Amino acid sequence: MSGHSKWNSIKHQKAAADAKRGVAFTKLASQLTVAAKQGGGDPDTNFRLRLAITQARGANMPTANIERAIKKGTGELGGAQVEEILYEGYGPGGVGVLVEVATDNRNRASSEVRNALTKHGGRMAETGAVAYQFERKGQIIVGATGEEAELAAIEAGADDITEDTGKLYVTTPAAKLDQVRTALTEANLPVESATLAYVPSTTIEISDEKIAGQLMRIMDMLDELDDVTETYVNFDLAEGLE
Repeated sequence: MSGHSKWNSIKHQKAAADAKRGVAFTKLASQLTVAAKQGGGDPDTNFRLRLAITQARGANMPTANIERAIKKGTGELGGAQVEEILYEGYGPGGVGVLVEVATDNRNRASSEVRNALTKHGGRMAETGAVAYQFERKGQIIVGATGEEAELAAIEAGADDITEDTGKLYVTTPAAKLDQVRTALTEANLPVESATLAYVPSTTIEISDEKIAGQLMRIMDMLDELDDVTETYVNFDLAEGLE
């Protein structure tokens, strides 16, 4: 199904664990700063900032940290400017990799992403070489399953719904993400996250254990980089590989 794979489940479980340990605060702050820089510091008129604030609060990020990150984006605090960059690359097995970065040092970010890819059999790609394999979509995770939850998502405008590990993974058109999220919340369903993402049009199934290991190590290295806010891939792991 579009928008979901076993890798997505693993990634979201890891993100939840990271948030509980507090290591996600740097990435969340970068997302807040970039959102405020692009659309202003008012969440009522800046949808992307509203989503970033919701994510930050869900990770128990202190209010002072949230406000500081927003002010940095609007230029109220001065200092180095943060820019958003999308890097493209390939992993072993021909897997496409998109890496979203928010950084105040383009050279450092490029070097770190390149190192993460090449260390385990991947490589950087030219702009546009990989991105066409993905679509910009909304992704919502609901901590509930069942017909009521699915109907609420469908009626609100969801494109696709997948059930896995006791959760619903809802894919929406990018422009309808807030509409679907609001409808699910008003239906008293536990919305765990709502984000804009690059969703692969098709996925490559990885059944080779060595390649799977290399890909997971690349993803882990990218996730550990402070400048990296999100990583998107177009592979799915075959049954038995995690």
